[in-house]
Amino acid sequence: MMKSSVIVFPGSNCDRDIAVALKKLQFKNSMVWHKETELPRSDLIVVPGGFSYGDYLRSGAIAAKSNILSEVISAGKKGSLILGICNGFQILIECGLLKGALLRNSGLKFISKDIQVKILSNKSKFFNKYKSGEVLKLNIAHNEGNYFTSKDHLDELEDNELIPIKYCDKNGNINPESNPNGSLNNIAGIFNSKKNILGMMPHPERMSDKILSNEDGLGLFLSLMNLYDT
Repeated sequence: MMKSSVIVFPGSNCDRDIAVALKKLQFKNSMVWHKETELPRSDLIVVPGGFSYGDYLRSGAIAAKSNILSEVISAGKKGSLILGICNGFQILIECGLLKGALLRNSGLKFISKDIQVKILSNKSKFFNKYKSGEVLKLNIAHNEGNYFTSKDHLDELEDNELIPIKYCDKNGNINPESNPNGSLNNIAGIFNSKKNILGMMPHPERMSDKILSNEDGLGLFLSLMNLYDT
């Protein structure tokens, strides 16, 4: 049985959603309050979505200084699997585990809607249950999801398959019209150089049950289980 830990901050509102998705697949999950100083032994650490500390100062900036994040940073540098979703992606950037910045959406408005993303590569621990080129319907809900980085870092991401998903249309076309927030090159998520840390703006946990939506996000968690089983 895989063990997971979900980090909980004041203002988190997707921590229970991800916990339900993990429980569905028999993960042994722990909810870890931000003031804790130790992490339970975990195969997967999740930094969930929401509005930690009300997004004051800058989205994820205060959460990145919380007690437990020093343990998350240490675990990430040692190779532990870390998933940051939406506000969790912002926190991973603020604490330095991922590079770049998440700016205000290009339309300067909060966006909450279903979108499509394309799997660019399934050669990772997070996406091995998908097919390269597969189009998923996921959900976004954010005000600062406009990913930006330097040209050198963008080249590094593109050249090393560190961009696993990009926003696209229903037919898999990656174009400006399918970009919901102005994100550089339609980027919806990125890896660190070792591919053990994933940050993504779309919510796979919201698309993990047919009764509530669909199961397009379930493959991410099944991919991790596939790794564990082998």
